[in-house]
Parts: sequence; C-alpha cells; structure tokens
Amino acid sequence: MSAIPILWIVWAVAAASLLILLGYRGTLTRYEEDQLFLAGTGNREAQEQIEILSKVEKIQPYVRLAIGATCVMSVWILGIYVWDAVQHLL
Repeated sequence: MSAIPILWIVWAVAAASLLILLGYRGTLTRYEEDQLFLAGTGNREAQEQIEILSKVEKIQPYVRLAIGATCVMSVWILGIYVWDAVQHLL
C-alpha cells in the first residue's frame, strides 16, 4: 500500500483540527473589546475580558501546533509529488 493516502488522511485531520480551533478562537474573540474604558464600577467587564483572554491563551499552543503540522504535512506531500515528477522526467 502506498503512503500517499495515509499522508493525505493525516493532513486532512491536521487541517480539520486547525479549522476547528480557529473557529473556536473566533467565537471566543467575537465578544472581546478592542478598548475598554473602565471606571470604578467596571469590574465585571474587566473580568469578562480577562476570562476571554485566558481561554484564548490556553488554546494558542494548540493552534500553533495545528498550523505547524498542516504546513509540514503540506510540504511533505508536495515534496513527494515533486520527487515523483522528477523521477518520471529523468
């Protein structure tokens, strides 16, 4: 059995996990404010923003891992196809 279908499956899993993580991060940051003007009574809003940022910081390493895995697998698959094309041309 060829390794290409297995590589495509692994790439698809990495890409799907990346899309899921990016979608989840997008739903978290939808309610994040760019700028807050807090008075003495704005503790609830500040606490909500801190919670959003902590959730985003928790998933950030997984997002980077998924991006790296997708990029590495893409280059690997492309390299196999290029190597095969070069072998057929020579």
